[in-house]
Amino acid sequence: MNTPTSLRLGERVTALLHRDPGDSAHPLRADAALAAGAGLLGAGIAYADTALRPDALGWALLAAAALALTGRRSHPVAALAVIVACIAPYQLLDNAHMGPMPIAMTALYTVAVTGTVRRTVTAGACVVGMAVTGMSFNGVHRVFDVFRTSGWLVAALVFGVALRNSRAYVAEQRAVAARETERKLTEERLRIARDLHDLLAHSITLIGVRTSVAAHVLTASPERLDRAAVAAALDSIADTCREARAELRTTLTVLRADEHGPLPDLDGLPDLARSAKAELTVEADGVHVPPAVGAAAYRIVQESLTNAVRHAGPDATARVRVEATGELLRVTVTDDGRGGAAEGSGFGIVGMRERARSVGGTLEAGPREGGGFRVTADLPLVARPLGDRPLEAPA
Repeated sequence: MNTPTSLRLGERVTALLHRDPGDSAHPLRADAALAAGAGLLGAGIAYADTALRPDALGWALLAAAALALTGRRSHPVAALAVIVACIAPYQLLDNAHMGPMPIAMTALYTVAVTGTVRRTVTAGACVVGMAVTGMSFNGVHRVFDVFRTSGWLVAALVFGVALRNSRAYVAEQRAVAARETERKLTEERLRIARDLHDLLAHSITLIGVRTSVAAHVLTASPERLDRAAVAAALDSIADTCREARAELRTTLTVLRADEHGPLPDLDGLPDLARSAKAELTVEADGVHVPPAVGAAAYRIVQESLTNAVRHAGPDATARVRVEATGELLRVTVTDDGRGGAAEGSGFGIVGMRERARSVGGTLEAGPREGGGFRVTADLPLVARPLGDRPLEAPA
C-alpha cells in the first residue's frame, strides 16, 4: 500500500520529469550538481574495473567529460561534442569502457529531450557509430562491450524522445484546458454584457420617457399644473431606478462571485409589462418552463418593450402574449406604433436572436402589416439535440 510520503515522492519525480529543462530556477547550479553526480558515478564504475582501471590521462579525460555537462542546458549539442572528444581518446587508450557511460547517456538524453527528432537521430547515429568504431580497435573479444554500450546509448536517446513527446502532450493538454477556460469566461462575459445591456437600456429608456412626460406637464400649462400627474411620473421614475439598481447589484454580485445567481423568469413579466404600460397575456399554467427558457423569454420581452417605448411613439400600445403550444413556448410582442427598431441597428434585435438561439429556439422581428412592429420567439420547452436545432443565418 502506498503511503502519503511515497505518493508525494512519486508526484515530485513526475513533476520533475515533465518540467522543461529551461524552467529551472538555478540552471547552472543544477547542471553542476548533475555533472558531479554523473562524474562520480562514472569514476566509481571505472575504478571498479580493476583490469582496465584508467591511468592519469584517463582520469583527466573522464573529469573533463563530466565538467562539459555543466553546459548541457544552454548548449546541448556543443556539450555533447566536447564529451565525445574526451571519451574517444579515453576509449582508444583501452580504459574501463563503461566508466564514461553515465556522462554520455546524460548528454545524449539532453540532446534528445530538448531537440528535434532529426537532430536526435543525427547526433545519436554519430555518437553510437564513433563508440562502436573506437571500441572495435580494441579487439574482437570486446564485441559484447560494444553491443552493451550501444544499447545503453540508444536507450538514453529513446528515453529522451519519449519524455520530450510526453512533455509536448502535457503542454498541449494544458493549452487546451486554458483555451476552454478562456472560452467559458468569454461566454460568461457576453452573458453578463447582454444582461447589463437589457437592464440598462430598458430602465434608461423608461426613465427618459417619463422624465419627458413630467417636463411636458410642467411646461405645457403652468397655470393648470397637474401636481398628481407630475408626482406619479416622478414616483414611477424612482421605482424604475430602484429596480434597475437592485438588478444591477445582483448582476455585479454574480460577476464578482463567479457564480450563477437566480435567473429572471415568467413571474417577472407582470412587473415588466406594468412598468412599460403594456398589455400582458400569459397562457402557460401548469407547464414546466426550464429556467434558461424562462430567462430567455423574460429578456426578449424586456428588450422588445424597450424598443417599443423607444421607437413606437407616445400613443402606441404594446401587447405581450406568452403561450405554451405543444413543446414550444411562443413569445409575441407587438405594438401599433409608427415603427420599430431597424433590423441590425444596435444590439437589441441581435441580442434577442442570440437569447433565443442559446436555448435552441428561433426569433423573428419585423414590421407588422398595417403598422407597428412584431417580435415572435419560439423557445423549446424540451431540450433538443444539437443536430435538431434550426439553422439560422448569422445576424
